Amino acid sequence: MAGGKEIKTKILSVKNTQKITKAMEMVAASKMRRAQEQMYATRPYAQRIATVVRHVASSHPEYKHPFLIARPAKRAGIIAVSTDRGLCGGLNTNMFKKALNKIGELNDQGVKIEVATFGIKALGFFKRIGAKVVAEVSHVGDSPEIAKIIGPVQVLLDRYLKGEIDEIFLISNEFVNTMTQEAKVTQLVPVVPSEETELKHHWDYIYEPDSKEVLDMVLERYIESLVYQGVVENVACEMAARMLAMKNATDNAGEMIDDLQLVYNRERQASITQEISEIVGGAAAV
Repeated sequence: MAGGKEIKTKILSVKNTQKITKAMEMVAASKMRRAQEQMYATRPYAQRIATVVRHVASSHPEYKHPFLIARPAKRAGIIAVSTDRGLCGGLNTNMFKKALNKIGELNDQGVKIEVATFGIKALGFFKRIGAKVVAEVSHVGDSPEIAKIIGPVQVLLDRYLKGEIDEIFLISNEFVNTMTQEAKVTQLVPVVPSEETELKHHWDYIYEPDSKEVLDMVLERYIESLVYQGVVENVACEMAARMLAMKNATDNAGEMIDDLQLVYNRERQASITQEISEIVGGAAAV
């Protein structure tokens, strides 16, 4: 029953794979809860500082920071956030598609692109398509630290302040819920003014000690907070996507085992039937 032995070996192999995917699913679920806690803890700050900075962009301070001044775009910087590891479904693929759409849109306008990457997957992807990668960081871990994130961001900000690039965009995944993660593009600089109608008139903050000192500090923190939030959200997205992918893999392995078991039973039944027929035939010949 050579066929039966091969099927039994395949069933054992699939069962071993199922154990691995089940374990990975449980690990991802555990890490996802911690990642979600960190994400929800940092969201209010990121959202509030973004609101404040958009208000500042709509106001009329005495000092106009370069991050608030729009200029004709000839070169643009893109900060792309991906994972370091795979096995997380289409999470990175969706982000890469969004990045390619944005790059195509900028290229159509005659804008050249420079890229800073977070994550091994993004670095490999942008190198494969021939993009100019000016900075990269990987292995930020499941609990990212702001100190590891500032480097690539500062590279693009310095080039913006020198006039070597004219726009900076962040492309990352946003955590909607466990089942849904959405790739999004956020313009970091120049800052997009608020669309609130009540701010269209003469409106401003009171700056202490002065607008230059406050804006220099706040706008730097604004960029850092948005990128950090993008990295933190991407970690939560990664764990959710991996948990779902491993659950699907585990379920598929179970279905495959059932199908193989059915084939094995049929093979075994056919073998037994053949043996009985041979015995009966031999008895009749005697």
